[in-house]
Amino acid sequence: MLHSMTGFAAAGGEIAPYTLRWELKSVNHRYLDITCRLPEEYRHLETRIRALISAAITRGKVECRLTVNSASHTNDALHADQTAIAALAALDADIRSRYPAISPLSVADILRHPGVLQNHNESNPEDVQAALLESLQQAVTRFKQDRAREGQELQAHLVTRLDKMSELIDLLQALFPQLLTAYMQKTEQRLRDAIGAIEEDRLKQEFALFIQKSDVDEEFSRLRTHIAEVRRIITQGAKQGVGKRLDFLMQELNREANTLGSKAIAIECTQTSVELKVLIEQMREQVQNIE
Repeated sequence: MLHSMTGFAAAGGEIAPYTLRWELKSVNHRYLDITCRLPEEYRHLETRIRALISAAITRGKVECRLTVNSASHTNDALHADQTAIAALAALDADIRSRYPAISPLSVADILRHPGVLQNHNESNPEDVQAALLESLQQAVTRFKQDRAREGQELQAHLVTRLDKMSELIDLLQALFPQLLTAYMQKTEQRLRDAIGAIEEDRLKQEFALFIQKSDVDEEFSRLRTHIAEVRRIITQGAKQGVGKRLDFLMQELNREANTLGSKAIAIECTQTSVELKVLIEQMREQVQNIE
């Protein structure tokens, strides 16, 4: 099964007093490049996050974003530490007795001070971490499924163009003997008109040499071989490196199409070469999206 390098998925959950949300998105990249955007208090999980993602994905520029918010219904569980408030008030009074120009602490200043507001529903940090990683695993699973769905669309795109290429090759190969005969007759007539009398043996030698140079059976064979290999890869898949293998095969297909065009003996050959290269380029653009 093919997997696209483009995808998006999200997963979330709740563990009091927090709501959690993961977002994963990716675009094309030559290698696997993971960027983690995490709240500072969860930065220590980055190594485990990268390992979890890289176990499921081999290529692509991936952005992993975590959002953690306090659940709104947990506000009733907040309480103020009276000891901390008393200490702050005493310190404020002492400072203002020495420096009267300083403004007194406001309620907002006091509540913002670390340790003043506490939450009875605060979860154990290990439980929060476990919930985060479990939620991330769900996001990664959905992310891989999304990339697989796009991969199926890419596969259908490639198969359609492979079928068209095979059709073009079959048509030209069936027509080629007729084109070759017509070209030889036209060339012979031009030679006779230009030179007049010409030795039959000499003419046969020149035509034999020409036929050898214009033989495209090898190009037809290689094109079919490469097409068959592309079909095998996109239907059977591989453990890794599918996109890179297909990219290499696109180069080989284009080389054979160019060679076919260079040996053109009729407009039909040139047209087929051009049409093949257009199809190959269309496939090559899509292959860049494959993992």
